[in-house]
Order: sequence, then C-alpha cells, then structure tokens
Amino acid sequence: MEINLQAPVIAQHQIVVNASSEAIWQVLSDINRWTDWNPNISEATLEGALKPGSIFRWKAGGTAILSTLQEIEPQRRLSWTGQVIGTRAIHTWMLEPQVDSVLVRTEESFEGWLVRLSKRMMQRMLDQSLQEWLECLKQKAEAAT
Repeated sequence: MEINLQAPVIAQHQIVVNASSEAIWQVLSDINRWTDWNPNISEATLEGALKPGSIFRWKAGGTAILSTLQEIEPQRRLSWTGQVIGTRAIHTWMLEPQVDSVLVRTEESFEGWLVRLSKRMMQRMLDQSLQEWLECLKQKAEAAT
C-alpha cells in the first residue's frame, strides 16, 4: 500500500538505525507497547492478531484514532489506514537493511475536509510527529541491541 501522493498533506522521513531489522520490527510491530517508548502515544490496543484487516485503537497527541492494518511484511513493511473526524490517513513504514544498520522510512498522507481547512498546521504537525516517532524508534531499538 502506498500513501496518497495527491493528498493535501504528505510527509516522508527516514533515519538510520544501528540495530537489526528483527530488533526494529519487534519494537514497531508490537502496537500494544507503543506507549512504552513513544511519549506522543498515550494509548494503543491491537484488536486481534497482527494481520491485514485487524484494527487497532490508539491516541496520539490526545486524538483518538481508529486504524486498520493493510500490509504486513515482517521485518520489511507495515502499513495501515486510519480515520478521525474530517481526516483519512495512510501510513507506511519500510525497513531497508544496510551493511551494519537499517534505513527506516516512514510516509503518511492526510486527506479530508479538516485537512483542507487546516493544511499548514496539519503539515507541520505530521512532519514533527513522524520525525519524533523515528527518533523514539531508533532510541528504543538501539537500546535493545
């Protein structure tokens, strides 16, 4: 699944993590434990197994979000769609092993009436959120190695 490149708000960020793709995947795919390492997420509950079609409910920045897992390739790719009032999102994580590290890329698109009304603020918020998420993931995965 790809993000919507025609959406009004798009963010694409990456970071090099000095850990194995297995260690990074373990942290990233354990949705119920996101609150342990990402201070911007106050709740996260996966309903069912980690498989396409499963839903998870979470709160980020005080906003309750309902998401559906779309694509899961262990140690390579994790994608979901999400919704809150006036906003639809597509979020994708990609892990690309390097020689002694992993390049972790994350991309997200926002669309909907609320996004169109507050495009500039939503763009800043999404860019900041993804950068912080990458930094937190890097710190947690590297500490676990």
